Amino acid sequence: MENGNKLTILIADRNPNVREFLKREMMTEGYRVRLAKDSREVLKWVFSQAPLDLLILDLDLPDAGEVELFEQINDRIPQLPVVLHSFKTDHANYPEGLITAVFVEKQGNSIEHLKEVVSKMLNRS
Repeated sequence: MENGNKLTILIADRNPNVREFLKREMMTEGYRVRLAKDSREVLKWVFSQAPLDLLILDLDLPDAGEVELFEQINDRIPQLPVVLHSFKTDHANYPEGLITAVFVEKQGNSIEHLKEVVSKMLNRS
């Protein structure tokens, strides 16, 4: 990746430790990182002028109605790649077909898998 052309990732997770960990890991991969602690902040970034290249989203946000959140993201940036970074149980309620997303289960060692998925999705676009 060229230094002058950093891709921007929005990381949305209710847990500040997870947000900071993912931010650190993604920044070491050369990405510019924005953070959101709830769906309101996700939408603030989605509707801002700052372009986003990818969203890493935990489905367990404190104020999230997933269906409404996905519909608003899809209306605004339909081409935005989304990685659902959640526990398997949260994924069971995921509204199929609303948004194209890749699911990466949260596990102790899921960071390497998450980095691979992000890299592949961003190289595709």
